[in-house]
Amino acid sequence: MKLVRYGRPGKEKPGLIDNEGKLRDLSGVIADIGPDTLSAKSLAKLAKLKHASLPPVRGTPRFGVPVAQVSKFVCIGLNYSDHAAEAGMPLPKEPIIFMKAVSCLSGANDPVMLPKGSVKTDWEVELGVVIGTMARHVSEKDALNHVAGYCVVNDVSEREFQLERGGTWDKGKGCDTFGPVGPWLVTRDEVPNPQRLGMWLDLNGERAQTGSTRTMVFPVAKIISYASRFMTLMPGDIIATGTPPGVGMGMKPPRFLKPGDEMRLGIDGLGEQRQPVVPFKL
Repeated sequence: MKLVRYGRPGKEKPGLIDNEGKLRDLSGVIADIGPDTLSAKSLAKLAKLKHASLPPVRGTPRFGVPVAQVSKFVCIGLNYSDHAAEAGMPLPKEPIIFMKAVSCLSGANDPVMLPKGSVKTDWEVELGVVIGTMARHVSEKDALNHVAGYCVVNDVSEREFQLERGGTWDKGKGCDTFGPVGPWLVTRDEVPNPQRLGMWLDLNGERAQTGSTRTMVFPVAKIISYASRFMTLMPGDIIATGTPPGVGMGMKPPRFLKPGDEMRLGIDGLGEQRQPVVPFKL
C-alpha cells in the first residue's frame, strides 16, 4: 500500500493511493496514520479493504508528512563511501548517528526555506525507514520485521551550521522545512529488498545525484539493529539512511541552494518530491 496524509498543514486526513494511482480517503476507517496504525496487524486490516469502495479525493491536494506524531527523526551520516570521499571525511567504522528536530518535518512538495544567515544550504536524497513496532536491542536478522514501510527523505542541510560552527551536526540539520518526507509511505510488503533501490536528485532540471541503496556502507537491517542499542525506536520514528554522492558541497566549485532554485528527487517505487527554495521568513 501507499499511505498518505493529505490536506492543509495541521489538518491532514489519512488516505491511500489505489492501484490506479487515485487518491482515496481513509478518514472513515482510521483517524490518522500514526503510531497506532503502523503495526503489521493494523496495516493488514487496511490492506484487506476494498480500495475501490473508498471515497475518491477530488483535485490535487497537498501531501503532508505521511506519518503523524513522529517522536524521533534519526539520521545516519556518511553511509555511502563515495559521498564520504566527496565530503573529505574518513569512512566510518560504525554508523554515525545524529538527529533532525521533528519540527523540521514538512510535506514532500512544501517549500524549503533558507534559514536566517544561511550561506551553504545543501540537498541530500535519502531512503527513509518508518518504524512500525517498538525496536529495542533487536538483531539484524529480525530488524526488518520492525519496519512499517519506506519513503523518500530530503535531508536538507546547512553546511556552515553543521560543520563550521562547533558542536554536533544537529544545528545544521533541524532548521524549519529541512525534513521533507513522502509523498507517501510504501508498506514493507511492496519493498522486498530495500538494498536494491535507485535514487536521484535534480537541481533546476540538472541531475545532481544518482545512486543506489546497493552501495550503502551499513544496510538498513544493520542500521536499525545498531540504533536500537542506543535508543528505543518507537512506532512512527523515521530513520534517514544516508545519501549518495552529488551534494552541493562536493561539487567543484561547491554549489549551494538559493531562492528560486527547485529540487526534484525520487527513489524507485517510493515516489517523487519537488521543492521550491524560498528565502527566510518568520
